Amino acid sequence: MDSVGKKKTGLYFGSFNPIHVGHLIVAEYLREHTDLDEVWIVVSPHNPFKQKATLASDYARLEMVRLALEDFEGIRACDAEFYLPRPSYTADTLLHLSQKYPERTFCLMMGADTLIGLERWKNYEFLLKYFPLYIYPRPGYSNTHPLLDKAQVTVLEHAPQVEVSASAIREDLRAGRQVRALVPPAVLDYIERSGLYR
Repeated sequence: MDSVGKKKTGLYFGSFNPIHVGHLIVAEYLREHTDLDEVWIVVSPHNPFKQKATLASDYARLEMVRLALEDFEGIRACDAEFYLPRPSYTADTLLHLSQKYPERTFCLMMGADTLIGLERWKNYEFLLKYFPLYIYPRPGYSNTHPLLDKAQVTVLEHAPQVEVSASAIREDLRAGRQVRALVPPAVLDYIERSGLYR
């Protein structure tokens, strides 16, 4: 896939249940400290490796991402996986987006913790061959994997490490504890108005 003159777009996949400051720090770091022109936060409707029962609705999570990104330049929400067969797989989404937006070169952001199960991903060979990877370090996880030897890989060695857990935020909300420092104000307002995670 020829990438000359194309807009380099990083894809940051996740359930964002809910989106929090840790996610935003990762997205902004990718946008400001790499050669990416844009970062798209791809809201996944159903991760094959997660239990669906713990997810807020697809559109609630998408709306929270949109609200969180209102003041960010070059970072936007992406709902492409909502319109693809489910469960959604990263390889299918990348192929779909590459066909829909031929003027862009898509790259995949991966946390180092996801490298452990990389060989279980659908069509991982296709991903590694055609899409550059940006590896975001995670404490206690290696930034390398034998499968990455032939891939285009950028390790974000100096990226800030922020340990914020969406599941811990959901638990705090259920218990009535404050999460103001962890969730953007517009997102927290939406959560409270919608009665999410109670």
